Amino acid sequence: MRILLSCLLLLLLLPSWSGSPRLPLMGATPVVWTQHVQLDANRPGLRRVGALTFIGGVRLTSPDHAFGGFSALHGDGRRLTLLSDGGNIVRFALDAGGRAHDVWFGDLPAGPGRGWDKEDRDSESMSADPKDGSMIAGFEGANAFWRYSADMTRLIDHAAPRAMQDWNINGGPEAFTMLPGGGAITIAEFEPDKHAVPGRRPAIRFTGDPIRAPGRGYRFGYAPPPLYDPTDIAVLPDGRLIVLNRRFVPPFAFWSKLVVIDPAAIRPGALVRGTEIATLAPPLIHENFEGMYAARANGATILWLVSDDNQSALQRSLLLKFRLDLPPRAKARQRGGAGGP
Repeated sequence: MRILLSCLLLLLLLPSWSGSPRLPLMGATPVVWTQHVQLDANRPGLRRVGALTFIGGVRLTSPDHAFGGFSALHGDGRRLTLLSDGGNIVRFALDAGGRAHDVWFGDLPAGPGRGWDKEDRDSESMSADPKDGSMIAGFEGANAFWRYSADMTRLIDHAAPRAMQDWNINGGPEAFTMLPGGGAITIAEFEPDKHAVPGRRPAIRFTGDPIRAPGRGYRFGYAPPPLYDPTDIAVLPDGRLIVLNRRFVPPFAFWSKLVVIDPAAIRPGALVRGTEIATLAPPLIHENFEGMYAARANGATILWLVSDDNQSALQRSLLLKFRLDLPPRAKARQRGGAGGP
C-alpha cells in the first residue's frame, strides 16, 4: 500500500507531457464505412471525363481516429491497400454494392526517425516489386525508400539515394513506381531547395533496384501542367506511364490532371511533357488526390484514385474507380541509359 501511495503521489507531482504528440496509430478494431459519390452531383448520369469512364466511387470513413491522410494506393486484384502520410495502413475489399469487407488496419513496422512524430513516417508513395511482391514506400523529408514484406508487416531494407539528397524537404519522392522490366521511376513534388529550375521537377530513372542499387540510373526532368504538381505515377498495362497531378486552388480546393507519358521520351537529361487526358475540377468531383493504381481487369484498363483528406473535417477521403480508354500506343524504339544518376 505504501508503494502504491508513493506512485500516485509521483503522478500528481510530475508535470504532464509537453512534447510533441504521438503519431496516431491504427486501432485494433478495423472498421471502414463507405458512402457512394457521383462524378457530378448535379448530373448523376454523367460518366465520361476526358479519356476516363466513371465506374463508381465512395467516400471512406471510420471511427478510428488515425483513419485518413491517404497518399498512396496499391491493389492485388482482390483487396486495395491504402498508405497514409503517417505510415498507417488500411487494407480492404469492396463488394458489388461498394461496401468494405475483409478490413485490416496496421502501421509500418519501421521507417525514418523514431516513429514518434508524423515527420518520421511521412510516407508519400508506394509500389510493389514485380520480382518478389515486396512493397517499397517513398518517404518525404528523408528522401528515402524503405522496403517491406508483401503484407507490409516486416522491414527488409532501405536506402537514401544520393541523387535525391537535395530534393525539397517537403517535396521528396511523391510519385514513385517500380517498372515491370526492372528498375523504377520517381518524381519530386516540388523543385529542389537549391538550383531550382521553374516548371521542371527533378526525376530519376533507376535502371537497377532503387534500394539495392540506388546509384544506378540517370536524372531527367518532368514538366507538369502549369500550376500543377505531380503526386503519383503508375505503369499502364501497355507500358505507358500515367502521372497524377494536383493543383491547390485557394481558399481550400484541389483540382487534378492526369497525364500520359510514352516511356521512350524518358532519357538522360530530357525534359518530359505528357499528354493530358482528363481533369477533375468543378463542377466534377474534386479533392486532394495523391494515390493512384492501374491494373488490367476483364480486358479493360482500370484506374483507381484515392484522396488525402489531411485528416481535416473540411476534406474527404475519396476512392474513385475509372475505366481508361486510350488509343493504342504508337510503336517506338525503346531507349534507355545506364551510368549514375
